[in-house]
Amino acid sequence: MEWESPAVVLEARPWGTGDAVVTVLTETQGLWRGLVKGGGARRNAGTWQPGNLVSLRWTARLAEQLGSLTGELVHYSTAAVMDDPLLIDVVAAVCAVAEGALPEREPHPRLFAGLAHLMARLPVGPAILAELVRWEVALLADLGFGLDLSACALSGSNSGLAYISPRTGRAVTAFAAGEWAPKLLTLPRFLLDEGEGAPADWQAGLRITTHFLARDVFGQTHRPLPGARERLQDRVERLTEDDVTDAQT
Repeated sequence: MEWESPAVVLEARPWGTGDAVVTVLTETQGLWRGLVKGGGARRNAGTWQPGNLVSLRWTARLAEQLGSLTGELVHYSTAAVMDDPLLIDVVAAVCAVAEGALPEREPHPRLFAGLAHLMARLPVGPAILAELVRWEVALLADLGFGLDLSACALSGSNSGLAYISPRTGRAVTAFAAGEWAPKLLTLPRFLLDEGEGAPADWQAGLRITTHFLARDVFGQTHRPLPGARERLQDRVERLTEDDVTDAQT
């Protein structure tokens, strides 16, 4: 048994002396794990860093076996952002969410394409957070928990959408929300168009996906959100507070 596919590295765990069990998201095979001989050695560790795009080959005698992975580095995703703690947290968070949320050996080509695109665009800086939120929204949809942002759940209007119901995942206009607005999740504009947003928008977007990931994906199996995802949320909260402080001075 064997196949080849582009893949994004999600995790590499040491195994034995110098080897590693590597988890990847592939274009054709979905989430996959395999043993990389020498993957834990210093000379090879750079290839198997989370976020890297690799050209991958998997081989095994039987389909149900762990099998062996070999790969060549195509794009070193974090090379240009190693001095930016926020962007490093973005890589750690998105890889942890993919590794923890997606079922093994089930293709999700849209999520692979989105993740590869996100990694390639890390140098744009903090604005990458809008793409991260959009990727998490796509993940929710692929897993059967899609948000409905097409029209207001109460009025049917498709203009003036300002909130999302935390119960149903449907959009609501500011007018229809009325006195219930404080109980709803703020809908950032970049989830309705292709804009990048600002720190307060990224914070709002992450609060939306945090709620639905925690309830519908990780909560279904009684697991918390990955620690890396929670750390990113905390960092963006602080970034938003700093932005507000700067605007007031």
